[in-house]
Amino acid sequence: MLISGKTMLAVANKYNFAVPAFNVSNYAMSNGLFEICEEKRAPWIIAIHPDEIAHTGDDVIVALRERAHRSSVPVAIHWDHGGTYEQILTAIKVGFTSVMIDGSMLPFEKNIAITKRVVDTAHAVGLSVEGELGTIGKTDEQAEAGTDDIIYTEPAQAAEFVERTGVDSLAIAIGTRHGLYPATLKPELRIGLLQEIKNLVGVPLVLHGGSNNPDAEIEQSVTYGINKINISSDIKVAYFDAMRDVLKNRDLREPLTIEPPAINVMKRVAAQKLDLFHTTDKAHLYSRFQTQ
Repeated sequence: MLISGKTMLAVANKYNFAVPAFNVSNYAMSNGLFEICEEKRAPWIIAIHPDEIAHTGDDVIVALRERAHRSSVPVAIHWDHGGTYEQILTAIKVGFTSVMIDGSMLPFEKNIAITKRVVDTAHAVGLSVEGELGTIGKTDEQAEAGTDDIIYTEPAQAAEFVERTGVDSLAIAIGTRHGLYPATLKPELRIGLLQEIKNLVGVPLVLHGGSNNPDAEIEQSVTYGINKINISSDIKVAYFDAMRDVLKNRDLREPLTIEPPAINVMKRVAAQKLDLFHTTDKAHLYSRFQTQ
């Protein structure tokens, strides 16, 4: 069942769980994620970054939409970390049901301006919009954009940002980083800050950089109001490490031999996230909603 990001997260907010946004880099990965989410009766979000679209091509969205329509669980297709208004127009054109405009590296007023412009356009055609306020850290050059030091979200600014932009969800900076943490950095979430923001902001809250943080912290963030958690590095490391292991046998060349073991390892990681985020067995909560 293909649904909007707004519907997806409104239910999660009401029932106090988080939906995983798994970043998909190829169609084989998406198949594995569909399988495990259907097996565990869990709603999920297909997240695709502009760099990933550059790899897969726009046409993959048509296939993902068809697969989502056939799925027995709710699915949204989300443009992750859109950096420009023009990228959002591309997302609308090719069939995403949710978009993110990331103006977090901009000054506050410029972030509001571009986010509001995206909201006005996306809402006109029925798409939901995620904005970002505060800037999460970045651990390496393969990770998505971020700063060396985390710029934590200020609660009063978060309330003003949501009011002035009309976003459907808000990504906040409370102590995560894109990528995988080196040994010199210790992940630590500011749960008290999350609670302050949740008390002031009515829309669902989003946690980026959810890979590599301790499970206990992530689960606590769900308890105190996070409704969407982006997972990219954890599933990609599982998938490609397993594939490297398989490819030690240099005689292998057929994808049907090489891919399944890697997909199975990735599925085990995804299953653990579904349990951790309290998403398992939540698909039935969406039965009354219409598909996109």
